[in-house]
Amino acid sequence: SLVVLFGATAGAYGAKLGSDERELILLVWQVVDLHSKKVGTLHKSLVKADNLDLSDQCREVSGLTPEGLGKAEPLDRVLQQFSQLVSSDLKVLGRSSYTLCSDGQLLIRQVLHPETSKKNFLLSDCFYSFYDLRKEFHTCYPSSAAVKDQTIKTMAEYLGLGTDEAEEDFGVWQVKTMVAIIFSMLSEGCNHVFTEPETVKYKYETGPCAPCMSRAVWCFPKCSKSETVDSETVIRARGLPWQSSDQDIARFFKGLNIAKGGVALCLNSQGRRNGEALVRFVNSEQRDLALERHKHHMGSRYIEVYKATGEEFLKIAGGTSNEVAQFLSKENQVIIRMRGLPFTATQEDVLGFLGPECPVTGGKEGLLFVKYPDGRPTGDAFVLFSCEEYAQNALKKHKEILGKRYIELFRSTAAEVQQVLNRYMSTPLIPTLPTPIIPVIPPPYTIATGSIRDCVRLRGLPYTAGIDDILEFMGDATGDIKPHGVHMVLNQQGRPSGDAFIQMKSADKAFMVAQKCHKKMMKDRYVEVFQCSGEEMNFVLMGGTLNRSGLSPPPCKLPCLSPPAYAAFQTAAVIPAEAAALYQPQALLPTTRTPQASAAAPPAVTYYPAQAAQLYMNYTAYYPSPPVSPTTVGYIAAPPGAVAAAATATHTPILPQPGALVRMQGLPYNTGMKEILSFFQGYQYAPDDYNGLIQLSDQARSVLQAPKEWVCL
Repeated sequence: SLVVLFGATAGAYGAKLGSDERELILLVWQVVDLHSKKVGTLHKSLVKADNLDLSDQCREVSGLTPEGLGKAEPLDRVLQQFSQLVSSDLKVLGRSSYTLCSDGQLLIRQVLHPETSKKNFLLSDCFYSFYDLRKEFHTCYPSSAAVKDQTIKTMAEYLGLGTDEAEEDFGVWQVKTMVAIIFSMLSEGCNHVFTEPETVKYKYETGPCAPCMSRAVWCFPKCSKSETVDSETVIRARGLPWQSSDQDIARFFKGLNIAKGGVALCLNSQGRRNGEALVRFVNSEQRDLALERHKHHMGSRYIEVYKATGEEFLKIAGGTSNEVAQFLSKENQVIIRMRGLPFTATQEDVLGFLGPECPVTGGKEGLLFVKYPDGRPTGDAFVLFSCEEYAQNALKKHKEILGKRYIELFRSTAAEVQQVLNRYMSTPLIPTLPTPIIPVIPPPYTIATGSIRDCVRLRGLPYTAGIDDILEFMGDATGDIKPHGVHMVLNQQGRPSGDAFIQMKSADKAFMVAQKCHKKMMKDRYVEVFQCSGEEMNFVLMGGTLNRSGLSPPPCKLPCLSPPAYAAFQTAAVIPAEAAALYQPQALLPTTRTPQASAAAPPAVTYYPAQAAQLYMNYTAYYPSPPVSPTTVGYIAAPPGAVAAAATATHTPILPQPGALVRMQGLPYNTGMKEILSFFQGYQYAPDDYNGLIQLSDQARSVLQAPKEWVCL
């Protein structure tokens, strides 16, 4: 038997059903006996939504009113009535089992499952298997329109069914027509058989996907070693709460089938979650449905959903370590990450810390310590638990003391295990750019220049406004922001000044934003939005002022400072050879392994623009704009003259292992080297004596040994 089901929400209708997160307000159904071709009673039930504000389209199409819906039952009661009435109708027809049949997949996958998940009640088993009438119709009639173009009306017209939609109530006509279509498919000319229903996964399957021999390929069960991840099945979710787990993300996409181990949480350069995740679905159809959940909510936060590539997924979820593969080979395990362990902690110490109330799967085999390539511990470990109860008991020990340190515990995923191990034990997931592209210190973004008015200035922002507030304020225009194009202006004390600059993709986009958002409210203040050029933006970021009276030079102690013309590097300021070794690209990020590399290649040049590079670090905070995320430091091409000069210069040795400089601000004036090294205890820093590594001039040595501001890591 089939139960033909139709529904509507308080918002969009048709192809956009469920895309606006509006609640279900109508269910209509009827039982159909496929063998006797008899039908049960047709039932129509209104559903009381929490928000009774109906869209104009809903009012026009359905004819429903908030007053009528206010007298209806809530969704959980309606679903109970649905089960009882279906059971009664089946008994009358002499049947006991049934499968749902709906017009497409949106009602089941995009409405019922997400809404019941948010309202924290379970759907009965019948909602995890259903027939898509559109697919069944196209199978029975291959010459009909494509599945995505089918509607109840087009299917009825193809069969020549003479039904008048205006004669019936909304929902009733749809169900009666669907029943007539099914009977036509069962006729002697077609003899269609319903055999392969659509399925919805009950829960997200954790664990790794089977690794292949090649690092470039990360295959999944039933895939050959030559296959790669299909880019048409991967999305990037952005704006996630930092504490969200893979199960939380799977719940956000409830109703859609995620591939096993298909949730990969992304980490930043410090190994912490950056609010993004890559999710791989079982097919492109599921991925397309996931994209319709763009800006749906997880709690109080809206989540952005974009397309991603299989290559991006591999960089996050891929790995080669046999130790990791063995650790993750146990399926259906809950993974917990421990951070901040004492470097002397042993397996027995960790098991004793967790205690008998949360036994580890396999004892010591369920522990994985993260180590540096030379075997030194990093303070991180991953633990396997066989059930949710044990994992919850372990999470209760968050920030309890082991030895003399408090331990942080978080939910984790197989992809996060791979990322953390890759970070410490293998080459970077994102390679550096090839020479002659040179790392710039300090601006990590592409500097805008010229007089083209492709930027906008936001003035009068609330001092508490953050990047998320600005992106929400921009609305749909966020998609037109250049990568790394959001610049919040800070004052000399490092506090928000109430100004921000946005680099748009074109002058037209900037004009439209200025027209649309000018004097729009953000929190309790209106914000002024002006169109400006990249040159004007840079001038203000350097500390100058831009007002109706024109440009005023930036306040600066440097003599004769003027806005730098980055488009034409007239005077190249190159770091001295001795100190340049500290800023070599190899010292910031390991170089890319390319077959074209040769011993005769010219040495890389560390280049920074002349004048006031320091002011950029003081005045401006940078944030990556959609649709990309921060991966590496920014790059600007060095002038040809600087590269040529470096090619003829004597090669200067660099630090024997990758490193980088960090700046510390706000140190007490009596701070010494001992206090700084104690502050960075547990991190690998360069040795105190550099004489055996590189030859230093007095100027470079003074930079390294200055106790108040710099330390080399």
